[in-house]
Amino acid sequence: MANYTTTVPELPSYTLSLQPSLIPGVSDVLLQLISPIIAYWVFSLFYHILDTYDICAKYRLHTPAEVLKRNHVSRYEVFRDVILQQIIQTIAGLAIAALDPPEMAGKEAYDIAVWARRIRIGETYLPQALSVLGVNAPKLANRLYNQYPMLASALAGGRYAHKGFAPWEMTVAKTIYHLGFPLIQFTVAICIVDTWQYFLHRAMHMNKFLYNWLHIRHHRLYVPYAYGALYNHPIEGFLLDTLGTGVAYLLTGMTVRQGLVFFTCSTIKTVDDHCGYAFPWDPLQHITSNNAAYHDIHHQSWGIKTNFSQPFFTFWDRILDTTWKGGDVSLRYERDRLAAQKKVDADNTSLASSVTNSPTVDLAEAQKQASASQKQVLETDGPQVLREERREEQEVKKAIKRNPRRKTGTFDPRSTLATVPSLHGRSTPILHADGVH
Repeated sequence: MANYTTTVPELPSYTLSLQPSLIPGVSDVLLQLISPIIAYWVFSLFYHILDTYDICAKYRLHTPAEVLKRNHVSRYEVFRDVILQQIIQTIAGLAIAALDPPEMAGKEAYDIAVWARRIRIGETYLPQALSVLGVNAPKLANRLYNQYPMLASALAGGRYAHKGFAPWEMTVAKTIYHLGFPLIQFTVAICIVDTWQYFLHRAMHMNKFLYNWLHIRHHRLYVPYAYGALYNHPIEGFLLDTLGTGVAYLLTGMTVRQGLVFFTCSTIKTVDDHCGYAFPWDPLQHITSNNAAYHDIHHQSWGIKTNFSQPFFTFWDRILDTTWKGGDVSLRYERDRLAAQKKVDADNTSLASSVTNSPTVDLAEAQKQASASQKQVLETDGPQVLREERREEQEVKKAIKRNPRRKTGTFDPRSTLATVPSLHGRSTPILHADGVH
């Protein structure tokens, strides 16, 4: 190997041009912004269908009765506020995109060659490093050269007979460029998001002002469901989700396409954490310990100051000792199910009491029955009776207008709320998890 040189190959030249979009006619920036929104509603619709038709009921964390009786916000309000947050999120994304220069193509081969060059430079230090371990690298290289020429060249300090980079150097460089470095970027971004959301989320629970001004809105959902994942106060939504992921995206130097994948995956994970199902085959619920069952505890009145971590890992909860310490929660969940079902049964009983022995409601048939009955009354002393009934009916209608809660067979959910001290220090209407009022 005496004639071999350690010359480091020159880097290739390149010409930049605007990067073409993934989908013709749709810019990558626009695709980056709309993909998380599409993913949010597609996955939410899937879970909403499961909820509506009570499919996979055995995997539900909560019953339909709990969704109906324990949440303090309507589905319409949740839908409206999520749309508002996604509008704010899109505007913020457009603002960031306006500040970024357009992405260019044509430099990929150069960037890969840069990594190959770094590998070659690293090889030049290999003989010295091995000598510390008592290995004579040049002698070993000469012995291995006939059978393993590439390995021998590397052991000799990157001394190759041919010009240019060795095939193995280019393979490793491409792996680093396409997989290794992006993996590091995504890992760091996940750590940034988890750290950002943990401490801001925890602060909103520990600070009474922040909780009652911002975060209490999200906790109107004692029974989370998929499309309620981003149900927040607009300011909280911007600070917690939009700004947190935006900072991670910028600090890690992701490309627009990497950001597309990162934002979309983060959105899907957030929806999955609020879906209300514990599926044994759902990979998102097993890759990390932060899943729907873990986060659902945080939404219960007895676990609201635990399990702050979201959306990926739970390391901050473990480090700062804020994980739920109560062990098995099955009895607490069963108690809440029974309490909610009792309320639904009571409502059904109240509603049924307004109909006497009437298995079905047929208004047209009822009108015929009433006309026939009135005709028979008119044939006797009916006019006076009918005048009295009309007068009584008018009096009842006036009474109902004055006090609508007294209407027979109706249910006002506000009447079931008890004003009790808030879990965070302020008096607010809260439905107890145990059903006690």
